[in-house]
Amino acid sequence: MIETKKLTKRYGNLIAANEVDLFLEEGDVFGFIGPNGSGKTTTMRMLATLLNPDYGEAYVCGKSIYTHPQEIRRLVGFMPDFFGVYDDMKVIEYLEFFAAAYRINGPARRKVCEEKLELVDMTFKRDAMVNQLSRGQTQRIGLARVLLHEPQVLLLDEPASGLDPRARIEIRNLLKRLGELKKTIMVSSHILPELADVCNKVGIIEKGILYVNGRVDEVMKQVRQAIILHIRVTAEPERAAKLMETHADVAKVEVRAPDLIVVTLKKGILDYSFLPTLLLENKFRLVLFREEELNLETAFMELTRGLVQ
Repeated sequence: MIETKKLTKRYGNLIAANEVDLFLEEGDVFGFIGPNGSGKTTTMRMLATLLNPDYGEAYVCGKSIYTHPQEIRRLVGFMPDFFGVYDDMKVIEYLEFFAAAYRINGPARRKVCEEKLELVDMTFKRDAMVNQLSRGQTQRIGLARVLLHEPQVLLLDEPASGLDPRARIEIRNLLKRLGELKKTIMVSSHILPELADVCNKVGIIEKGILYVNGRVDEVMKQVRQAIILHIRVTAEPERAAKLMETHADVAKVEVRAPDLIVVTLKKGILDYSFLPTLLLENKFRLVLFREEELNLETAFMELTRGLVQ
């Protein structure tokens, strides 16, 4: 559904997108992660045919951004980070205005607007003035707007930017529902953990360079070279640490304040049942024993170590 080949955009001496290669299939939800100014918006604007690349190629639904921009615009729903709203319109009027622009006419226009309001849980605000909505409500109306023409591809640039925690959760839940509709979604964020439970693929971009690109589980495997365990015992954590350090399958053991023991196993060791057995045989009582969870934030730090200056 989305394919780019060495997609490049320069602004003078600044390379905003540096030979970006992407391949997204139908139903993929792609988390595009990177700090502000890393090249996320530039890449998405090129895919939406709002910005011409200096080099490279991109296809959306099999159509080139160079030769079929008008067709691509009918297939894509692009929601920028900040978008204008009309102060003197009600929510339903705002949606109907854009539905008319998409040439949705007659009774079908009101029907599709009502359906999209229901999808984004904003039916209760259908007669409210657009300029009286909260930031979170405005974002949801923006999502309803880009869904009016039933696009196959959604390009959502920082949809949770500037939202309070509750509104951010609501947007995340909405993205999950959109993913269930089998649309191909590219959603950007500079907040790393925000997309972890929404996306099946992830890309990490910095200074225009796509350092990481793949399925979330594969990215995690790249980072997880060895299993790390968090252990607590009721007493004498230092002695327990020294005991575990002597085992042949343990690479490193450290005690962190106040009494957390962090055990790193040697690469390739997947079975760590020997550790609780060892501790119990030596009269230690366990109060915590769990594998350290890996999130996208950890993945970003590990995979870009030494690359991002």
